[in-house]
Amino acid sequence: MTMADRITLLRVILAPIFFALFLLPADCPVWAAVHPGWIVALLWVIFIVAEITDGLDGMVARRLNQTSDFGRLFDPFADTLAQLTFFLCFVVADILPAALFLVVVYREFGILFIRNLMLKKGITMGARMSGKVKTTAYIVACSTAMTYNSLYRLDIEVLAFLVPVFAVAAVVVFAVSVVISVLSFFDYLSVYRSTKEVSAPD
Repeated sequence: MTMADRITLLRVILAPIFFALFLLPADCPVWAAVHPGWIVALLWVIFIVAEITDGLDGMVARRLNQTSDFGRLFDPFADTLAQLTFFLCFVVADILPAALFLVVVYREFGILFIRNLMLKKGITMGARMSGKVKTTAYIVACSTAMTYNSLYRLDIEVLAFLVPVFAVAAVVVFAVSVVISVLSFFDYLSVYRSTKEVSAPD
């Protein structure tokens, strides 16, 4: 694997670690003597590092001339794996609606299917601009949900009024990101249809 691919791999490794830490019961002996602030800080570090690697791997690949078909597929795969893991945590914690999460899952499997169809035509479909916009919307949604969860865990009295505000904001932003993701799916679908038309026999 190239240096860029190793940076991408870091997201794949961090995702299950985030999942385990996020859903570990508060009364678990591991957390019993740990202040909630440390847990919140650790979750934020994992989340931020995972998101930073999303842009860093592409920069490294271009600078070191390490772009490849494998990297073009591995990068969106790692993005999807990490984002679905974050969203699943928020769904389990009753922060985000399960129905919207299901739409995201269907969308990602749909994109995977389209990429496989493109590969059969000898074309490697990397991330498109609509996909990058979708990723940005996902990051905003996750950040909002993370902020709500952090306020809830810390239970700071002077900030208590922000908890319901971010609870609503998380759902609204997530809903918007789902709409963007669906629109992005149709963008990828249009690309597949256009290549099909071009390659069709006269």
